[in-house]
Amino acid sequence: MDITHITPDQVVYWQWGFFSLNATLLYTWGVILLLTIGSWLVTRKLTSEIHLSRWQNLLEIVVAGIRDQIREVSGQKPEPYLPFIGTIFIFIAVSNLLAIVPGYIPPTGSLSTTTALALSVFVAVPFFGIARQGVLTYLKNYVQPSLFMLPFNIMGELSRTLALAVRLFGNVMSGIKIGAILLAIAPLFFPIIMQIMGLLTGMIQEVDPKPDTVNRFL
Repeated sequence: MDITHITPDQVVYWQWGFFSLNATLLYTWGVILLLTIGSWLVTRKLTSEIHLSRWQNLLEIVVAGIRDQIREVSGQKPEPYLPFIGTIFIFIAVSNLLAIVPGYIPPTGSLSTTTALALSVFVAVPFFGIARQGVLTYLKNYVQPSLFMLPFNIMGELSRTLALAVRLFGNVMSGIKIGAILLAIAPLFFPIIMQIMGLLTGMIQEVDPKPDTVNRFL
């Protein structure tokens, strides 16, 4: 990506009237298509026998890892949250890992993508909280330990959503920018190192939970 482009939203491949196809849309659809096809290929021949395919082994490792992470953070049964959290985890992981492909621009480097993901979490937290605790019990969390904490708890929810969106966007975008700058200075060695560091940073975002928030509202 050209270092003059702040986000993949600015990389426009095709435009017709008000509609434009930018890098964010193109690569987001690409990742979704890849995950859809990959999921179908991996799960079409699932078996409970002793000898498993390598892809089923990989799938079970990923699912078990996400399940253990949910259980460790929330202290609850992970099954109700596994589809939602697992989907976000795998989408972000694949989006970031594909950055090693030449010409690919991670859609997670777009603030619109990270905002959409953060809003999904913003909606999912009360959804799961109400489903587990009931409406009244869940709403009481916002006035704990006293009624005066209501505006602060609401602001905390909003600021958490903003932080989730900006943090992932900033880490991925900065990694791309630094890599592009170093590519112009030293065409081989430094960009490889920065690419690896960028991948590690992107992956860290998916395993950086906030146990206090999770336990309080779920």
